[in-house]
Amino acid sequence: MSSNKKLLILPGDGIGPEVMREVRRVVDWMDRRRHVSFNIEEGLVGGAALDAEGTPCSDETVERAKAVDAVLFGSVGGPKWDSMPFDKRPELGVLRLRKDLGLFANLRPAVVLDALVDASSLKPDLVRGLDVMIVRESTGGIYFGEPRGIHTDANGKRTGIDTEVYTEGEIARVARIAFDLARKRRNKVTSVEKANVMQSGRLWRAVVGEIGKAEFPDVELEHMYADNCAMQLCSRPKQFDVILGSNLFGDVLSDLAAALTGSLGMLPSATLGAVDASGRRHALYEPVHGSAPDIAGKGIANPCAQILSFAMLLRWSFGMEEDARLVETAVENVLAGGLRTADIMQPGMARVGTSVMGEALVRELDKLSA
Repeated sequence: MSSNKKLLILPGDGIGPEVMREVRRVVDWMDRRRHVSFNIEEGLVGGAALDAEGTPCSDETVERAKAVDAVLFGSVGGPKWDSMPFDKRPELGVLRLRKDLGLFANLRPAVVLDALVDASSLKPDLVRGLDVMIVRESTGGIYFGEPRGIHTDANGKRTGIDTEVYTEGEIARVARIAFDLARKRRNKVTSVEKANVMQSGRLWRAVVGEIGKAEFPDVELEHMYADNCAMQLCSRPKQFDVILGSNLFGDVLSDLAAALTGSLGMLPSATLGAVDASGRRHALYEPVHGSAPDIAGKGIANPCAQILSFAMLLRWSFGMEEDARLVETAVENVLAGGLRTADIMQPGMARVGTSVMGEALVRELDKLSA
């Protein structure tokens, strides 16, 4: 394959650079063993960008992100920047990238691997074989709506304001992503909102229903209130196939689903833009976990979510299904062999650090491709 696959790597803060180093091992392995090479640039985002450039995501970084085929993102934030003004928070780096690149559909798979069934907070029979895809709208809703801010009245009393705003078009485009995904899976979409108490929820339910009836009549659609969905995820999670939610509800529910799998350190995500006339789309891939500043620099972080995010990158940005499955199978096999980082440690398993887990994954890739 040619080497014109352009990637921008943004390791970020905390454990981001540590787990990203293990991805680079996999990239190097692919170049060496699969003859697949990438043109890689690296940049700053989050707290690292604040320290060096005075902003969590510079204009230059945004332009570089627009010029490449995909962005591989680490994690941002930490106590060092807790006192920064709201408009300088490290987390705004990824929000700006999502907004400026039009990355409106966040895909978060929650899969329980056989080797990690006992690591889940739920009983094994509830999560064995769990495979849920959460589709979260990621450029609208309460995280971007106006007006917003903290205002002080004449009496010195403060009021915090965030506004939930959705247009019909924003809802329709992410709904189509969810329905299309369901067709490739088990053909069911559960759309979540709070139509009983929110006007935006009423519009969400109406538009999703219209899209389903008109364009995807073969896909089963159910509507569910977000709070009920949270309860159902904890009691009968395997009833779900694709869960579709707003920015806020998708955020909360995907973290809840992540907890069912045993560790945030295992879960990848993809955030996709619209496909243009040439068939190209902007895309950003990142682990669901945060920067974990409490363990940063200790060499104990789990690199699997970052590596699995790279597998999603191979699949969604380059159509490299065989290579994506190879990486995913390597992760499954290494865990089945008993290696564990601290976050997924179980009795009788071998506890290893970040770099040893990365080395083991590359050795497994060698075995699989022999």
